[in-house]
Parts: sequence; structure tokens; C-alpha cells
Amino acid sequence: MTTLFRRKAVAVAFAALALTLAGGGIAVAQPAAQAPAEVAQSAVRQPGTGGQPTVTPAEARKAKAALAQGPSALATAPGTVASAVVSSGGALLRGSPEAVSATRYGPGQYQVLFNYNVSLKTFVATIGTTDPYNVPPGGEISVAPRLQTPNAVFIQTRNSAGTAADRPFHLVVAN
Repeated sequence: MTTLFRRKAVAVAFAALALTLAGGGIAVAQPAAQAPAEVAQSAVRQPGTGGQPTVTPAEARKAKAALAQGPSALATAPGTVASAVVSSGGALLRGSPEAVSATRYGPGQYQVLFNYNVSLKTFVATIGTTDPYNVPPGGEISVAPRLQTPNAVFIQTRNSAGTAADRPFHLVVAN
């Protein structure tokens, strides 16, 4: 009886090994999946690509002036955060002293300008409200470094259907 069980155990082990190897061979033979163009991000982008509006000379001057004023030493210490609350119209309502301004470019497109380089920081944004005790509108939000502006963050908001829509939001930049 024990011989029968040993033979079955060996047969099951070989069958499992054969299925694993066969499955691995099939997976290797398949072509590598390509990421969609809107998901894949190249290391270098040209101005005006990637859904961000181009930076105007006036905006570049404003960003340089904000960098010149600089943050306090404590503001850029590891573990600290900078924050901003922006209305659906693009007004900077409140936030940390490092948040200099907010700009609305078009439906659902915003920039928040800081007085220090945030290009290598962590960004977290959420659709929010601008007044207390209200539930924020439904929707989606995306956040990325602003092209050609190291002290700015680019935000896109959309409604629940995925269409660009103005939404108020809260932004946190972690150092």
C-alpha cells in the first residue's frame, strides 16, 4: 500500500513540475506587453506634451522670483510637508507659507507654485472642499511635476466619467 502512495506522490510531483515548466515556456514565448502611450512616460518630454500647457515667459519669471524668495530651513527639512488648498477656479485659498500661488489653465488643469524646488518630492492630491462640513464632488485627480518649472506641481481633475472638469483640491508635498 505504501508503495502505491509513493508512486502516486512521485507521479503528482512530476505532473506539477511538467505543468509549471510548460506554463513558463508559454509565458516566455509571448511577446512583451507594451504600455499604452498615455501611461508610458518618457524620461525627456518636449514642452507642451503630456497634457501640460507650455510655460509662458511670464510664468517662468514668476517661478524664478518665487525660488529667489526661498523657504525657511525648517520647511525643506526631511519629514516636513508643504500644503495647498485650491478652489475649482484656481485660487490658492490656504496652505503652508511655501505655497506661493495657484493657476488654472483650462478645464481641470492647474499649477501650484512653491518657493523651493519640489521636482524630486512626493506629491499627494485629493479632490476636496474649500469650505468646512461639505462632501467634496466626485471625480478623479492626477498630479505630476510641472514641466520646465522645478518649483511647481501640475494637477489635472476630472469628473467621475473621466472628462476634464474643474474640481477643488488639496495638495501635499512631502519632503
